Amino acid sequence: MNIALIGYGKMGKTIEQIALSRGHQIVSIIDIDNRDDFHSENFKKADVAIEFTTPATAYENYLKCFEAQVPVVSGTTGWLDHLDEIKKMCSEEGKTFFYASNFSIGVNIFFALNKYLAKIMNNFPDYDVKMTETHHIHKLDAPSGTAITLAEGIIENISRKNNWQLGKADQATDLPIHAIREGEVPGIHEVVYESEVDYISIKHDAKSRTGFALGAVVAAEFTAGKKGFLGMEDLFKF
Repeated sequence: MNIALIGYGKMGKTIEQIALSRGHQIVSIIDIDNRDDFHSENFKKADVAIEFTTPATAYENYLKCFEAQVPVVSGTTGWLDHLDEIKKMCSEEGKTFFYASNFSIGVNIFFALNKYLAKIMNNFPDYDVKMTETHHIHKLDAPSGTAITLAEGIIENISRKNNWQLGKADQATDLPIHAIREGEVPGIHEVVYESEVDYISIKHDAKSRTGFALGAVVAAEFTAGKKGFLGMEDLFKF
């Protein structure tokens, strides 16, 4: 499979290593200094583009991929105000887009566990719920896309929570998310339910970026040749 990489930081380089080890070819690498290569013949040869950049550039990158008729797999977070537009282009114009707030297989198991626990805790109002996420100092958005996905899974299943709130909750119906930025932490997410007598917590702690990169390449393998808006639920059938 021919893969284009958009964004060539630490994640992009790790994705490159894994893609090559799985027998794929990297036909184009686009970073901040060569954005004109979106129009190159090498980029147009790609069966899929894997995009990990910044919230400020992601949406424009998607449009350039669509213009070149190249399917997109993206793990960039912080751009979701354009999500409905992307979904519309997929449904009405036949574009292909795979999005996940986190490509780690372990995190996606954690997402499923989080929803299951929230369904149980909906019946136990004595427990309040809060979240903490910790990432490296280079991460630009807060809370993380993974934390937002976890929060949405809780709100969907606990009737006493209506919104998530970065920092301290303003009211009882808010789900507080505490975001920490320190060192080179790949990603730690913890959900805590606390009552007057005890607390219950579930936690995912990433050891490195490798799990995220492997999941992105597996998603690219899944996406090539497909149409529409896709996600991890399509890949893993959770």
